[in-house]
Amino acid sequence: MAEIRRKFDEDFKEGAVRLVRETGKPIAQVARELGVNDGTLGNWVNADRRRDAGNGALGDDERAELVRLRRECAESRMRCDVLKRSVALWVEEAMGR
Repeated sequence: MAEIRRKFDEDFKEGAVRLVRETGKPIAQVARELGVNDGTLGNWVNADRRRDAGNGALGDDERAELVRLRRECAESRMRCDVLKRSVALWVEEAMGR
């Protein structure tokens, strides 16, 4: 008997992949909930991961860390500038006396 192949549109595939990524549930569990073969959903998830890795896009966690590190770096630069000015004033005062 011939096997019936179902076709899934891109919106369905993207939604299924998003469910796996955002909920953290195993692929097999999400596949059962959606009525999709777990191998098929696994292929979709792997293809999505390859696309993300290939274009150099940052994930949400990486993006948040980048923002935090940039803020921390700017604060460190400000502190360094303040210390440089303080030392310059201290040297001026010491040399003037």
